Amino acid sequence: MSKVILVTGASSGFGRMAANHFAQAGHTVYASMRSLSGRNTTQVAEVAEYARMHGVDLRTVELDVTSQDSVDAAVAKVIADTGRIDVVVHNAGHMAYGPAEAFLPEQYIQLYDINVVGTQRLNRAVLPHMRKQGEALLLWVGSSSTRGGTPPYLAPYFAAKAAMDALAVSYASELARWGVETTIVVPGAFTKGTNHFAHAGAPGDERRAEEYANGPTADIADISMKGQIAAEPADADPEEVARVMVKVVETPFGKRPFRVHIDPSDDGAEVVNAVADRMRIEVLHRFGLGDLLKPRAAA
Repeated sequence: MSKVILVTGASSGFGRMAANHFAQAGHTVYASMRSLSGRNTTQVAEVAEYARMHGVDLRTVELDVTSQDSVDAAVAKVIADTGRIDVVVHNAGHMAYGPAEAFLPEQYIQLYDINVVGTQRLNRAVLPHMRKQGEALLLWVGSSSTRGGTPPYLAPYFAAKAAMDALAVSYASELARWGVETTIVVPGAFTKGTNHFAHAGAPGDERRAEEYANGPTADIADISMKGQIAAEPADADPEEVARVMVKVVETPFGKRPFRVHIDPSDDGAEVVNAVADRMRIEVLHRFGLGDLLKPRAAA
């Protein structure tokens, strides 16, 4: 059955890829992004052209995850158009690259606002509708960095993604009896095919960053980036992340995986997550809340 899907951060990267793949699969897709009539006018035109060329139902909607008013308006627009939202893809995010000490506290707050608090704004806007529907899906785009290998100079991003993952895990059990299912998609470090690294934020304290660049840590940035590139297989395809998302959405309700990894570099996140997720299952059963491990279908 065709679903109504709202994808955040769909101007580029995994978000754009996912929106295209969902639309190709026959779903009604809202590719959300900021500044439809400003910085993203080109992206809006590209989405419209893609929809026209492929004959799919792919639309754009203004949504800035850092603004509750913008989030509320976007959700209201989709509900007014279609009467429902079946799937929300929490994809919007931003990366930062540099020594942890050189980032200002305000930069950490800004990154958390986008990568973590933004998901909460959208959840508060959309979950009342989803809970009334009784069958819906939150699809969180996480990162293998939350529990896999953690190369240096990505601390603000890693910390924010870890917080988002923890939020997703908590939401999963709290929403299960409402019929809202949770899947966490865990991509590895794709250094090609997305603009995550190209658009990464830099430390605000340039003097402090220069100390790291000229001190005993002078070679870390170069070695770390070369290591990440070398670890990634030549045939690593970021489009696979989008294809996996489509498979998750089209899996029958109640049978979707709680977590799925797409990590060509194999940084160990799948191994560590398996332990954490197993303990989640054991603890919920021990507390007498085992039914929260699967969503309850609408009566």
